[in-house]
Amino acid sequence: MRIRIVDAFTDRPFHGNPAGVLLLDGPFPPDAWLQRVAAEVNLSETAFAHPLPPGGDADWALRWFTPAAEVDMCGHATLATAHVLASDGLAEGLIRFAARCGVLTARATGDGSITMDFPTSSLTPVDPDPEVGRALGAEIKSVHDTSAHIGDLVVELADERAVRELTPDHAVLRAHSRRGVIVTAAAKDPARGYDFVSRGFFPAVGIDEDPVTGSAHTALAPFWGARLGRTEMTGLQGGARTGLVRVTLAGERTLLTGHAVTVLDGELLTAP
Repeated sequence: MRIRIVDAFTDRPFHGNPAGVLLLDGPFPPDAWLQRVAAEVNLSETAFAHPLPPGGDADWALRWFTPAAEVDMCGHATLATAHVLASDGLAEGLIRFAARCGVLTARATGDGSITMDFPTSSLTPVDPDPEVGRALGAEIKSVHDTSAHIGDLVVELADERAVRELTPDHAVLRAHSRRGVIVTAAAKDPARGYDFVSRGFFPAVGIDEDPVTGSAHTALAPFWGARLGRTEMTGLQGGARTGLVRVTLAGERTLLTGHAVTVLDGELLTAP
């Protein structure tokens, strides 16, 4: 079957966050096979999708696997899947995905970007865990827990420089988050085209650092929206690789907008 690697949240190859995408003709193969494929692709996420019968609440069933585990929600691999469907002419206009976290939608816009509609995460203030602070090696300003489908800690640091210079202890972080730790700070200079920065560390699901995490922006959007007094913002995420996520707060929903580019188009030779 055909397999693609798509760089998401960027319009340039070898930037943003790469995801594997496999479109299946029928129902999902056994979970063990899906997990083995994701481990072989060895990117932060591989997306698997198959078409659903017409007349339902969704057009495609969608699942996401890291090299080590299935996850409830993934933004960049959803963007990558929507990009593949649109590029192949398999979907026009609004695309509805049935996923473990509910129905998600994606729509291509006039400038070549894709806008996804995700549930806005809740944010619950929690006391900083001394072990997380030790693992990050940075002074923590605040910590918030997120909703069940995300399972991240949002950790606010003093400034953009502190976020960029982090070299965390991933082994310690693995024991202190359900999914991952998102560190964030306000942009030093918003005139550079972004309002806040972040980096995402997910050793608990086999990913030391994820370059650009769309689902985390469903928590970063309300976090920074409350502080900046805005509903439309742009986040820059990443360390060695970076990408931009435009966010729009719409109450219980958050719109995530970005570009994507296919960098590899090949054939998977091992069938389920």
